Amino acid sequence: MIFSSPSSDPIFNAPDADIILRSDDARPVDFRVHRCILLAGSPFFQTMFSLPQPKCTADDRIPALDLAEPSAVLDPLLRFLYPVPDPEVTTLDALYDMAGVVDRLRVLLVSPAFLETAPVRVFAIASRFDLEEEAKIASKHTLRVRVLDVPLCDDLRHISAFSYHRLLDLHRRRADAARQALCAPEELRCMQCNGSQYNAVAPPKWWAEFVARAGEELRSRPTTETIFSLKFLMQSAHASGCPRCAGSILESFVFLDALKAKIDALPSTI
Repeated sequence: MIFSSPSSDPIFNAPDADIILRSDDARPVDFRVHRCILLAGSPFFQTMFSLPQPKCTADDRIPALDLAEPSAVLDPLLRFLYPVPDPEVTTLDALYDMAGVVDRLRVLLVSPAFLETAPVRVFAIASRFDLEEEAKIASKHTLRVRVLDVPLCDDLRHISAFSYHRLLDLHRRRADAARQALCAPEELRCMQCNGSQYNAVAPPKWWAEFVARAGEELRSRPTTETIFSLKFLMQSAHASGCPRCAGSILESFVFLDALKAKIDALPSTI
């Protein structure tokens, strides 16, 4: 028989506690807590306590629930529910175990730090726990990455093919729409490219280079972050072979700003 030990924190050893949450550790830890706090703070516990409850044992005057979570997860989880300072959550692994339990963790899930470094993981966690708004927010941030090049993670094991397809379909539809938006106005000109009669009505050479290179970039990352950067535009000018194309790009800043805004306005979430 494996004996449990009480939590070392007095908060979870209240003498008037009416339920014990027992962790799933090699040596289980007992958290003596109050039903009313758990019920008020979490739909997860509302559902749990609506089920038939275990009876009190001979060793204790209050019932004990054996949970599937280790004490390392239960401790911070309960701190979010109790009127004490929130624990610091610095990794998605910690959030993964608790996102479906505490509403406040939904805000942390879509914090800038996690969206910047691991948007696909955030999307997967949100999708697993049916957090639709958080999944939409995360889907927008995945547009910055090549989804199919993101290393496989365990989070993806737990989402449906439907959820993953929604994400890939968002990337495809937005990429197609963005590429279709790459149309040059008649007034787009370069002093050298359009200086001859033959090229008088054709777009400048830098535009053809830009469209080809931007199209490839948009297929994998359908955002304007890269293609409207000065570096990307100057590379297009250099690839054109025309010494005047760089000046044409600078003179076209109003058109380029409008084109960027048009692409940015495309649907960006699942």
